[in-house]
Amino acid sequence: MSGKFRRGERKVYIITGISGAGKSQALKCFEDFGFFCVDNLPVALMDNFSDLLVRSPHLKRVALGVDIREGKVLGVLPVVLGRLKTRGVDYRVLFLDAADAVVIRRFSETRHRHPLGKKIDQAIREERRRLVPIKELADKVIDTSTMTLGELKERLSEALELTRAREMALNILSFGYKYGLPMDADIVLDVRFLPNPHYLPRLRRLTGLQAGVERYIMNQPVARRFLDDFLKLVGLLLPHYIREGKSYLTLAVGCTGGRHRSVFVARNLSQRLRASGHSVQEFHRDINR
Repeated sequence: MSGKFRRGERKVYIITGISGAGKSQALKCFEDFGFFCVDNLPVALMDNFSDLLVRSPHLKRVALGVDIREGKVLGVLPVVLGRLKTRGVDYRVLFLDAADAVVIRRFSETRHRHPLGKKIDQAIREERRRLVPIKELADKVIDTSTMTLGELKERLSEALELTRAREMALNILSFGYKYGLPMDADIVLDVRFLPNPHYLPRLRRLTGLQAGVERYIMNQPVARRFLDDFLKLVGLLLPHYIREGKSYLTLAVGCTGGRHRSVFVARNLSQRLRASGHSVQEFHRDINR
């Protein structure tokens, strides 16, 4: 996508294109990537929305769906987008397209009515004619004719420059095997090979969040080497998960009871990943059992 956003800058995307080309699916992908999404935002409200963006610093990632459902009013979209620039709202336009035959087949399969309400081939021709000025504004055109949903998500992650692993949201969860595996885990890490602090009376009542347990585990050479090697493995894997369309990943760390070893490892991994710029949430499911 031409004209990259600067690091830390607000990201606003206008999602538009031909009906049946996958705009709704694209917006769902943007939601998975952590964007605040509005579908079919009336063009007349864009000025008001730009005021909201300027006043709301927390709206850093926004995707707006605008298409032919607006009718003839859509023709003023280029003028309205020009006003966004003057108000200091930078944006990128993403246009989704598909071959006529593919669009006709998709409408036939879903039995949806074309927004223009005409015979489908006539409606497509009319829609293409109306969208010419908007397509010319596009920073990126994606032809979805031969794409699966997974392939579309991959293309969007590339267009959004989400190939950097730190763009992925990470959930790191500790658990105890005796209470069952977490159902939402993408990667499960078994740390029962580490010496168990439970068998030391001075450590039994502590948890992996406390210094005594941390010192005991980190005094084990295998623990230090394991943590270093596993972080390298995570760094290797995350870009590949992103290319497959994953926008978040849950890493579950398990020991017998979920109180000592798994808690310490989950905390240690979370801290080190945050320090390298990743977005990490940390949970300890069984720490108080």
